[in-house]
Amino acid sequence: MNYFWNWSIFFETSPYGNLYIFTLLNGLVWTIFTAALSWILALLVGTVVGVSRTTNIRLLRMLGTAYVEFFRNIPLLVQMFLWYFVVPEVVPESLGTAIKQIPPPWGIFLPAFLCLGFYTASRVAEQVRAGIESLPVGQRMAATALGLRPTQVYRYILLPVSFRIILPPLTSELLNLIKNTSVAFTIGLMELVGAARSMQEFSFQVFEAFAGATLLYLLLNLVMVLGMTWLERRVAVPGFLGTSASSKVKRSNASGVKEVMP
Repeated sequence: MNYFWNWSIFFETSPYGNLYIFTLLNGLVWTIFTAALSWILALLVGTVVGVSRTTNIRLLRMLGTAYVEFFRNIPLLVQMFLWYFVVPEVVPESLGTAIKQIPPPWGIFLPAFLCLGFYTASRVAEQVRAGIESLPVGQRMAATALGLRPTQVYRYILLPVSFRIILPPLTSELLNLIKNTSVAFTIGLMELVGAARSMQEFSFQVFEAFAGATLLYLLLNLVMVLGMTWLERRVAVPGFLGTSASSKVKRSNASGVKEVMP
């Protein structure tokens, strides 16, 4: 059986009264919106957990480790189902009833947002921990000698530098989060994959629908990569990222004397 290709399907009217291309674009908007809010939650929670894993307080280190191991080692799809089906049943009855009564799509968006945010936070926490531990111990000691309190050491010294160092792996986590929003389709969120699935169910043009979704994912991620690459260059810390002193470029001055570029 031959497949009938119809690339003009994007400009045909869907049963909802709009063009199929707008169905995909609406899904893209939900993907960006979900990823953006989940990323904010992941950065906030991940930073707190990552810092707790580098403190001298044993209880905080244990709690941080428990959080990372719990969320990082349970499949994301399982966590999505737990947030959507199980959490409303185990919280107090009044709260569970209120959650169930949230009208769609917000009643679907809320568990998807929380699931993606807390899951990604466990990965961000490891990046933050690694960034802090990569810094010379002398920075912490010097800040303490200046009279800074532990919270001030993290706020003014360790976190600003470590975040600049870990921007490349954070970029990877952001791209993963954008792609992980597709898992929210399983609970009914009409993000990009859900929009493509809806399009192919009504039009029966499965290849065109998912080709369009693939192209939109690719363009979105390329924009994110370019933006984060520009940010990495703007905030790069000399001495932490780049070439080592032993490989500095040499050049000759007008008199022929070799000198090392600073």
